Amino acid sequence: MEDDLPLPALFAALGVLLVLSGFFSMSETAMMAANRYRLRHLAQKGHRGAIQALGLLENLDRLLGVILLGNNLINAASATLVSVITIQLFGDEKWVLGVSTLFVTFAILVVSEISPKVIGARYADRLAIFVGYVLKPLLRYAYPVVWFVNLFVKALLRLLRLPTGPDTNAGRLSTEELRTLVLESGNFIPPKHKSLLVNLFELEEITVEDVMTPRASIEALDLDAPWEEVTARMATSYHTRLAVYRGDPDNIVGVVHLRRLLGPIQRGELTQEALAGYVQEPYFIPAGTPVVAQLQFFQDNRRRTGLVVDEYGDVLGLVTMEDIVEEIIGEFTTSLPGGSGSLKWGEDGSVLVEGRRPLREINRKLGLKLPLDGPKTLNGLIVEYFRDIPEAGIGIKIAGVPIEIVQTENRSIRVARIFRPKK
Repeated sequence: MEDDLPLPALFAALGVLLVLSGFFSMSETAMMAANRYRLRHLAQKGHRGAIQALGLLENLDRLLGVILLGNNLINAASATLVSVITIQLFGDEKWVLGVSTLFVTFAILVVSEISPKVIGARYADRLAIFVGYVLKPLLRYAYPVVWFVNLFVKALLRLLRLPTGPDTNAGRLSTEELRTLVLESGNFIPPKHKSLLVNLFELEEITVEDVMTPRASIEALDLDAPWEEVTARMATSYHTRLAVYRGDPDNIVGVVHLRRLLGPIQRGELTQEALAGYVQEPYFIPAGTPVVAQLQFFQDNRRRTGLVVDEYGDVLGLVTMEDIVEEIIGEFTTSLPGGSGSLKWGEDGSVLVEGRRPLREINRKLGLKLPLDGPKTLNGLIVEYFRDIPEAGIGIKIAGVPIEIVQTENRSIRVARIFRPKK
């Protein structure tokens, strides 16, 4: 036919349509896969493309409407154009039209769908801030059509009893999701910073009982002891605050701040009777108190020490602000005299651990996963497993971790050897 366009022009038009369709496909994937937090960060710096992208994402129905409207119109036009080219080349035989349908489907899949979507997904953050410059004007001019189409979309969603308004929870991450995000941050966050953030996420699940110093390890003064023994204990104390009791260690009457005693000691005014006047009333904390709430209480009330008690009022241990801070940032104070220091695997793949060591500390320093939902110390975990005090030389395996009892004393396990579990 004389009015038919030349084949080169038709093929060129087909190529343009396929590329335009690919642009819409790439734009859809890039906008959906873009990191909204990164876009917000750029928008706060005044990046115009990020601001436009966020504006488009706030109205997903309009954004998808203009993208899919353009994409479907172009794909339909491409199919029609292929039919025209086929008829000009081969006539209107039915088998030829069938072959042309397969060809246009293949071309759309490769050029306009799969390849652009892969590119959009891989470079989503880069592309999202640029495609907005094209999509926003298109949405402005095609808004009446998009609005009309969305009327039927919303009606269908209501018929299916699905929400049609914006999702207020879109983009929000739970604590566990944020923790996973931090752990998978790779080299973007320094290891020390990553450790701090992970510890902060875990604070919600930790109570004061998990970080306290057990009662058997509390350093305390006995007001009823001979004065020479009391002064010797104060002179050799590692801590600046000591629990004070009378006769029975369970009968704790308060806490004394040793720094406040320096003046009376220098003036020679400190006596056993005068010491009782410097004892502050004890502050008791329920064992199940979250460490976050306790830290806030310490800050608000200018306290640094508290005694942890169970539901019967029996003292379980002592917790300080330093204990909670160390749970977040790691140990920063000097090791206790006679302590075993840091835990590290030996050359033989084992390490000696004191029975009173907290399980949380063992897990953190050795990279283990000993259970934390029961006893808080290694001694308690082993005793609960045996239901008795085991003898030295006995070996067990808990949570896949081989443990050998090295030394027992009285009613507890003094030292155990932990072996690195095989992977």
